[in-house]
Amino acid sequence: MRIAVIGTGGIGGYFGGRLAAGGEDVVFIARGKNLEALRTNGLRVESPLGNFSVPAVEATDKPDEAGPVELVLVAVKAWQVLEIGDFIEPLVGPSTVILPVQNGVEATEQLAAVHGEGNVLAGFCRILSMIVEPGHIRHLGMDPCVVFGETAGAPTDRVKKIASAFDKSGVGVRTPTDIWPPLWEKFLFIASFGGVGAVTRSPAGLMRSTKETREMLQASMSEIRLLAEARGVSLKGDAVGKSLSFLDNMPEDATASMQRDIMEGRPSELESQNGAVVRLGEIAGVATPVHRFIYHALLPMENQARSGMRVT
Repeated sequence: MRIAVIGTGGIGGYFGGRLAAGGEDVVFIARGKNLEALRTNGLRVESPLGNFSVPAVEATDKPDEAGPVELVLVAVKAWQVLEIGDFIEPLVGPSTVILPVQNGVEATEQLAAVHGEGNVLAGFCRILSMIVEPGHIRHLGMDPCVVFGETAGAPTDRVKKIASAFDKSGVGVRTPTDIWPPLWEKFLFIASFGGVGAVTRSPAGLMRSTKETREMLQASMSEIRLLAEARGVSLKGDAVGKSLSFLDNMPEDATASMQRDIMEGRPSELESQNGAVVRLGEIAGVATPVHRFIYHALLPMENQARSGMRVT
């Protein structure tokens, strides 16, 4: 399968690397030092599941050089999705499928506005990973998995074909009949974990063991559950309890990518996570006081990071 990976950070680098190492025809769309490193040294991935590398990597900063592909794996930060809508146009042919896997719940709609609903799936991934340096990815923990599907209805032939490519590459994969409940469950977890972590400057172990912070996590998760239901997405079972249990089993020093970005002074996914909860809550008439506090508390640091932002 001919696959273009947009974004070669912790997510795109890992999953794109797995697909390439598994024999798929992968081209990485990158730029700057990342592009140079991929062309010169290939891609190297450290993982508790086994290190691997892809010595010969096809990489370009010009999508028209790659031409139309079968799958565009969108792994940029959530706030960059709007920026790459037109940029990836040369990669999209009549039968191209676009699969966003970053955090958030708005990427599918944003991409569909540019490329049409029929070309875009909905999805997300589960992994703790980061970019160590250009061309070097570190998988920190959690069994890597991609979860995706059609925006409505059971898995189609194209979904099954993509799932097979991931499966053959050693990546866990799920293709639920209704993608929206699991996507919102992931959002419930990551927006709360990242937001509370960034405000308190605390890793998972400290957050979950401090009574007051755990209560804050639970309240923030409950707000998202109510928001999902107001938008017609029913989260079955105890989604909040399930997410807290998941957090309890994470490494004590685990942090979310948004938290790391904010603490290190980089532009983050604040607007697409806690900001989105506030914004969508206002539209749906759902009160989100915890996320409003998190968003407002972190916004000055986010604005400062963006004022000096450099694209590399």
